[in-house]
Amino acid sequence: MRKFAGLATFGAAFLAVLLIGSADGKPAAAAEAPPALVEFESPLSNTQPLQGLLRRPERPGLLPAVVLLHGCTGQWRELDERWGKRLAAWGYVTLTVDRFGPRGIGNACTGGVPMTMVRDAYRALSFLSRQSLVDPERIAVIGFSQGGWLAMISVERGAIEINATEKFRAAVAFYPRCLAIKGNMTVPTLIMVGELDDWTPAKECRNLAEGRDDDGISRQPGLGYPIELIVLPGAYHDFDMPQYRTPGQLLGHRLEFNEQARDQSIDALRKFLYATIGGQEKTQ
Repeated sequence: MRKFAGLATFGAAFLAVLLIGSADGKPAAAAEAPPALVEFESPLSNTQPLQGLLRRPERPGLLPAVVLLHGCTGQWRELDERWGKRLAAWGYVTLTVDRFGPRGIGNACTGGVPMTMVRDAYRALSFLSRQSLVDPERIAVIGFSQGGWLAMISVERGAIEINATEKFRAAVAFYPRCLAIKGNMTVPTLIMVGELDDWTPAKECRNLAEGRDDDGISRQPGLGYPIELIVLPGAYHDFDMPQYRTPGQLLGHRLEFNEQARDQSIDALRKFLYATIGGQEKTQ
């Protein structure tokens, strides 16, 4: 696992807390302004533009930004409330993308990822890059479950990334399916998955992070950026979703909120983003 440099002094660390929100990772009051509903580039297969929720922190200068990609059940507004608000409190412009609504899709949990969506992250990146308050050199993509898989293929070396005009600078995947990802990442990449996840197993992500393919055979070393993997003990799929305080089931898989795992993921995400697109890591 890579180590990132921390802030040198207590004074700087205290200033970082003031800038990004409370020490426990909860959103600060500065991010309470409601998000704006925006439209951007039309998908190739549909004349209806994509839409998303845009949050703009009240901060001076060019700001880093994050694209947020929801999972197979949609719930993009809930994702914005859960993570968009928090990230805006940390000082990031956020765009939470609705991949389903403009296409008339309710969910995509049984048929895989529609191929029309594989470039949606870059459509959102292009939109953010044109915003006057966004630093186009400091934009990351964060995805959850199916959205996490999309985030990873967006930064894996291949046709999608190579043909993109703008580039992401970092990627984060929460409980993604790690199969069919070859691991040649073009940017720093963080994966967080529950130890007990029976939908997107941690074992598959370990293979990916440790340089083994889907059959356990080691891949050619030295390709791309190393993948940082955090396996959260005792956690299942959707560990960051409070609606599953009472565990649920979907397609035979257990969904369960885990406060400790959620809090660990908040801390890890904050440090990773500060190290890659936001400046320096905040120390405790």
